[in-house]
Amino acid sequence: MKPKYEEIANILRERIDSGVYAEDTLLPNQTELVTEFDASRMTIKKAIDLLMMEGRVYARRGAGTKVLNRSFWNKDTSPVGEYDGLSKQMAAKHKTLTSKVICFEVMFPSAEVQQRLMIQAQQPVYKLIRLRILEGVPYLIEHTYMPCDLVPGLTTEILLHSIYDYVKGELGLQFGGAYRSIQADRSDTYDQEYLSCAVEDPVLEVEQVVYLKDGRPLEYSKSRNRFDVRGYSMSSVDA
Repeated sequence: MKPKYEEIANILRERIDSGVYAEDTLLPNQTELVTEFDASRMTIKKAIDLLMMEGRVYARRGAGTKVLNRSFWNKDTSPVGEYDGLSKQMAAKHKTLTSKVICFEVMFPSAEVQQRLMIQAQQPVYKLIRLRILEGVPYLIEHTYMPCDLVPGLTTEILLHSIYDYVKGELGLQFGGAYRSIQADRSDTYDQEYLSCAVEDPVLEVEQVVYLKDGRPLEYSKSRNRFDVRGYSMSSVDA
């Protein structure tokens, strides 16, 4: 479970992104936020500190907290601990995300996939490769494996939108957490064809396993994007 100040920061960030709190206006004062979120002043201060470190707001004693919404970074960034899916992230930013299905097949898992998903060799999995397109521009490629028994009824139509919406909304599954590893890699043939990477270009690869509430792995995936397109951010404040 996330600390309460992170949950509050996420809500405030979404409000800024959606225009509820417009740029160059003031956030509600801390007394109002304490009441709304039933939190201590210290918790509210930590939430605002996170947004300050991202360049979203500027707080000065006696002058309130001004909405800036100007990221310090020159590329799109996503919270490193966020695993609710790209569709939800981009919807919160009011950006149009579409998908192109490159591969959709059922197969028996490799030794690596067996280990990551904690399944046996004879348990079939979906192999999914999707190009995610943001505002009409190729954004990243997802290579995903999911146990067929956990996600019955998966279709191409679902892949064109949000798999997580289907998993949560239609199947009623609840996420329990995720393990994520981020590393650089050389571009492969998919990156070169669909992301216009040069042979010598590096890519940023995010490898993750998403777990259900009961501890069973739901997904093993690798998301790959150009080094100059997307990054991941992590904020921290003193406990």
